[in-house]
Amino acid sequence: MKTVTIKHSWFSESGLRFDASFHLSDGVNTKRIIEKYCPYPTTTLGNESAELFKGNIHKRVYVTSPEHGHMFFTASDMFRADIDSGKYISKKYSPYLQELKLKKDWILVTRSGTLGKVVYVTEDYDGKIGTDDLVRIKPAENQIKRGYLYAYLSSKYGYGLLTQSGYGGVVKHIEPHHVENIKVPILPEPKQQQIHNLIVKASKLRVEANKLLKEAIEYFEEKIGETKVHLGYQTGKISSKALNTFHKRLDGQFQLLWKDLESEKKDELKYESLWSLVKTIFVGGRGKRLYTETGVPFLSSSDMMLFNPKRESKKVSKRTPGLNNMMVSKYDILISRSGTVGNTVLVGDDLAETAISEHALRLVIDSEKISPKYVFCFLKTKYGMKCMEASSFGSVIITLNEDLIGNIDLPLLEDKHQEIINNKVELFLQKMDEATLKENQAINLIENEIEQWQES
Repeated sequence: MKTVTIKHSWFSESGLRFDASFHLSDGVNTKRIIEKYCPYPTTTLGNESAELFKGNIHKRVYVTSPEHGHMFFTASDMFRADIDSGKYISKKYSPYLQELKLKKDWILVTRSGTLGKVVYVTEDYDGKIGTDDLVRIKPAENQIKRGYLYAYLSSKYGYGLLTQSGYGGVVKHIEPHHVENIKVPILPEPKQQQIHNLIVKASKLRVEANKLLKEAIEYFEEKIGETKVHLGYQTGKISSKALNTFHKRLDGQFQLLWKDLESEKKDELKYESLWSLVKTIFVGGRGKRLYTETGVPFLSSSDMMLFNPKRESKKVSKRTPGLNNMMVSKYDILISRSGTVGNTVLVGDDLAETAISEHALRLVIDSEKISPKYVFCFLKTKYGMKCMEASSFGSVIITLNEDLIGNIDLPLLEDKHQEIINNKVELFLQKMDEATLKENQAINLIENEIEQWQES
């Protein structure tokens, strides 16, 4: 339980807020730190914003094709490493969407539900449509650089300031006018420039990484063809022999999808099941999780998809039962296996030695037989994703298991084509890891700076 003695003057400063959660928040504590210890002048978020708004609210009409719609990003989509949201809003509503367009170098803050998470808009999102649940900040760069502002708001101190004014009984919200008076220390120019350069470099690295992965996937699809198989209502005939395959499944959707996928295989290509190419496929350890303040980073199957997954992750004790089976190693392939199935991640240096929820399947590829980078790229192709979707089962919670993934057939391209794919995926992984490292360095510089004020 936290307690604090409130001064009478604090009520007027807080807009006459009487709720204890407001006055006990980290944001209020950060305000006091800045007022008492900050050795530099300060400005406000409002003064450093050429624009500060949330965008209009309108009816969303989703379509299935990019030809008829604009790509649409929810607040959670903006934090995923995958830049394709898979959601499109009808172009008929284009005149109403102009205010929701995102612009390169803007800073976005989540304002509904999960509050105070911050994202820097890279050129991958420039011109795309973003939900109204994001506060838009167009940096003015009057006295502080945009990279520094992003890192400051992304720090634990910035997070406290952004979330302290949240209101609502069930779903919390913040509005632009709640954050415009947030104080921002004006650090010396060299320090700001150092932080700004790290954030800008991280942004460019992510754009380069995404381009490489897209190129690898498109190259793979050129060789195997882009599938035309689709989920949804369909009819067809299935032989009784087909029902007696290893799955022994009677559901029509499964049988018809696999019949269509099999028909799209190339006669000139060789295929091998994933089972024949892996060391193991397994589900991570289940059991009670012993959460601690310090320990091993623990990620859910949705957390593992984020571009900076460990920054705000939970941590579990090293004494947690079954921890070894939760840990992942470099080049392991992770696949979300329940709820939303088929989200795929290749473990790099940043994710290695992290604990992952049992809701992610692990594929440990035998690298002497095939590169895990090649397998990962296949699973990111449209054909690979359809294979995973077609294999799923369940009426309420859609699920994948080890056998379903293991029996997917992998097309084996010529060695020279595999090498091109592997090189692009390796560079993608390196650049994503470097981007995460630089972003965290920038945020740590700010947090260390503020902590030093209190020590001196």
